[in-house]
Amino acid sequence: MKQVVQNYKSGELAVLDVPVPGCKPGGVLVRSAYSLISTGTELMKVSEAGMSMLGKARSRPDQVAKVMQSVATNGVPATYRKVMGKLDSYTPLGYSLCGVVEQVGAGIDDVAVGDLVACAGNEHALHAELNWVPKNLYARVPDGLAPRHAAFGTVGSIALQGVRQGEPRLGEVALVIGLGLIGQLVVQLLAASGVRVVGVDPDPVRCGLAERLSAAACGDPASAAVEAAVAELTDGLGVDQVFLAAGGDSNQPVELAARLSRDRGRVVDIGKCRLDLPWNAYYEKELDVRFSRSYGPGRYDPEYELEGRDYPIGHVRWTERRNLACFLDLLARGRVDVEPLVSHVADFDDAVDTYRLLRDGGLKAVAVLFRYPGRAAETVAPAVAVPAVKRRGGGAAAPARAAGAPVRLAFVGAGNYATSMLLPHLTRRDGVELSTVVTTTALSAANAKRKFGFAEATTDLDAVLGDGSIDAVFVVTRHSSHAELTRKALLAGKTVFVEKPLALTEDELAEVVAAVEESGNDRLQVGFNRRFAPLLREARKRFGARTGPAHLRYLVNAGRLEHGSWYLRQGSEGSRFTGEGGHFIDTASWLLGADPVSVYAVASSGNEDLQIVLRYPDDSTATISYLTTGAAGFPKETLDLVADGKVLRLDDFLRAAVHEGRRKQWVGSRLPKARDKGQSAQLAAFVRAVRTGGPMPVPLESLVATTAATLAVRAGLAGGVPVTLAEAR
Repeated sequence: MKQVVQNYKSGELAVLDVPVPGCKPGGVLVRSAYSLISTGTELMKVSEAGMSMLGKARSRPDQVAKVMQSVATNGVPATYRKVMGKLDSYTPLGYSLCGVVEQVGAGIDDVAVGDLVACAGNEHALHAELNWVPKNLYARVPDGLAPRHAAFGTVGSIALQGVRQGEPRLGEVALVIGLGLIGQLVVQLLAASGVRVVGVDPDPVRCGLAERLSAAACGDPASAAVEAAVAELTDGLGVDQVFLAAGGDSNQPVELAARLSRDRGRVVDIGKCRLDLPWNAYYEKELDVRFSRSYGPGRYDPEYELEGRDYPIGHVRWTERRNLACFLDLLARGRVDVEPLVSHVADFDDAVDTYRLLRDGGLKAVAVLFRYPGRAAETVAPAVAVPAVKRRGGGAAAPARAAGAPVRLAFVGAGNYATSMLLPHLTRRDGVELSTVVTTTALSAANAKRKFGFAEATTDLDAVLGDGSIDAVFVVTRHSSHAELTRKALLAGKTVFVEKPLALTEDELAEVVAAVEESGNDRLQVGFNRRFAPLLREARKRFGARTGPAHLRYLVNAGRLEHGSWYLRQGSEGSRFTGEGGHFIDTASWLLGADPVSVYAVASSGNEDLQIVLRYPDDSTATISYLTTGAAGFPKETLDLVADGKVLRLDDFLRAAVHEGRRKQWVGSRLPKARDKGQSAQLAAFVRAVRTGGPMPVPLESLVATTAATLAVRAGLAGGVPVTLAEAR
């Protein structure tokens, strides 16, 4: 088998052929699927190995002290031979992986051959094709958790143990100094515990990533913004805990910790940073300084790690193994998201080049994974279910309405999008009555009533759903509530307009479709407005019918999010693409006249810049480039549709043209006019369907398929392979 090794004397890195380890009693033999490079600990080892002997000595004074003790005891010649022999040997790298049990040793009854497990330990979870792992250093991977995510188990346990040492409580505020791999995980774990987090790192990219993953604010340690954020969140009292997840020789982290902590706060050292504690600062606040030892209780205890002797849960609640299992459970339940941390996935055979790129700065990364040949559990392409729409009795008839009566609408939510992009179009429309606005706070309901002329304002959703005089309900709330509110409104018999996204998970989508089947009410519209844009509709008409497959390219210059945007709250509101990506998938599917059958997605570090390829039943394809790093002055959306010797070009909904042969036919004026993305036409079609009882503007099957394809992007990023969109039966 192959294994990654380094020679600490020469700095050489290699992938060696070594014997397969035996499967000893008390453990299992695991074939690696993915292993994780620790961009902190491992790179420190790799960098040290490349130093001169003097540099090695300076970087490891603890080892120098041991050498001097050996000289005093054994003499110089014997010590020299011992040290050189140890340095001039191959040593392993790695300590966090996921793989499949290939053989079970005597005394093991909690896993079987073929089970997927996460493994820990710098002697047992190595960058190698096969590892023998003792019982207390592996945990079974929950069903549905991707192997590449489970490979984070060990570093997740390190972060989890650090958080436990801080003893966070609901409502507290914490400071995380250092937003590398461990720091990013600490941020998410604290947020999952109900703690508000401020992050500190000199790298603005890492700060942005932490904010997207639930930090309240982040900034450079030298900036006033960090102190201002702490003051705002704590009323000037200081944070309850500080987590030192930084490395290096600077004493700045411990000094910053003292300055921003509250009286009798807790400071937890997780990383390996300089700890020259400023005595006065720590004494005056009586700060509680704690250390977090690796993965948790059991670490460095050979009886626990090698002999499998567990600690009774009544005496030690969270051991190494229980921490590992806990972190895997958090991953499986979506409370922690590691996919945005994956900067690069390298084939195991390219391990040496990958380490060199990391060491030399050619690869900037938070987390890097090795992917092993023949990895299990991903040989079958993953699938996302597209719930089949089953209508009781053939579908709902439109509620009876008196001839000439206005269409009475209720709005659930009155935020920025509702008040800027929907309500202005409806207030000017004849035959529409804005009946009731529902918000969670009384004042926002009153403001919406005053500005747009609603007859009633309330915070009581049930009263609106029970009001038989209301014809349709608009759901324009935070993304996390869309599916549940839509389900309730459908069950109440209302026609529903819900802003995108319809759902954030497959389960939520299935629940909406189940509500259609249960109620027989299929009168639903999702706010995919671009297919209603007059310019694009005219361009599609002039492009004409096609006979062969088409290929569509959609460039979305999404730009950076502003600080504080709730799109950054991925833990509760889904990713940015999940929130708005349905627009672009729906537009592509409408232009191609079908729903996609598979989705392939790749991303840059942090999952900000996405490349998504959709395949359609007739072999047509659509490529959506969703990018955040472009120039602000460049158009947000440009689209090209190519088929049968023709090209349709759309420039940001300002102008369009159809090319055929050498002829170019402008659609509308060549000069840009007002940008119209179809909101008004979409609302007109929706109101018309409500008034007449006719079909909804977009078939429900298409809305469901587009939502499923949007959700498949996340699954595709996790698996690294195309995701099949399969109809659920």
